[in-house]
Amino acid sequence: MRVLVVEDDIKIAAFISQGLKEESYSVDVTHHGDEAIYLAQVNHYDVILLDLMLPGSDGLVVCKNLRDKKVHTPIIMLTARNRLEDKIDGLDSGADDYLTKPFAFEELLARIRVQVRQHDANSTQLELADLSLDMRTRDVVRAGKKIKLTVKEYALLEFMMRSPKTLLTETIIKENLSDMQQETISNIINVYIYRLRNKIDKGFDKKLIHTIRGAGYMLSDEDV
Repeated sequence: MRVLVVEDDIKIAAFISQGLKEESYSVDVTHHGDEAIYLAQVNHYDVILLDLMLPGSDGLVVCKNLRDKKVHTPIIMLTARNRLEDKIDGLDSGADDYLTKPFAFEELLARIRVQVRQHDANSTQLELADLSLDMRTRDVVRAGKKIKLTVKEYALLEFMMRSPKTLLTETIIKENLSDMQQETISNIINVYIYRLRNKIDKGFDKKLIHTIRGAGYMLSDEDV
């Protein structure tokens, strides 16, 4: 899953971002309200974590702007403002939830899960052929066999399973998996595809992970 963190405090943004990445989320961060509006329109996010006090457009303006532009991504406001009036303003602006700082990170994770479930109650399970991935429990199973993946392997597989039978270039993968952009190995995508293939396809007659030579990769239960 991909999350946009909109927070002007660099330390808080880094803390939230690192915690989410450790939970297998792909994370984009911006410290500016106007950039948040742009990013939320050009990228697909499962959840937006939105601070109220921001340079440029503040959180309320960002939220109202996105709703006016028909961006329906769940928005959780994270702010130190804890007055009832502030919460009402936030929810009335289009936010789906409101969490005051300081907060327990486990509670933030739980609220994210709630919003994802409510936004698309039927999409917690991804399936292709005999391969299944449960986004709620992060369990990956093929032909009844549970497969253990690292955080980055899981993130890559989830991203591919969200776009089955679709050509995914290395650029597209890196843009959607921020962790991959930070790797210094030039062929990092190929490395993780190789690792996934060993865990997902090895020992099975039907191969699901395909390399399209010179173009990219595809997850498909058909020959490509």
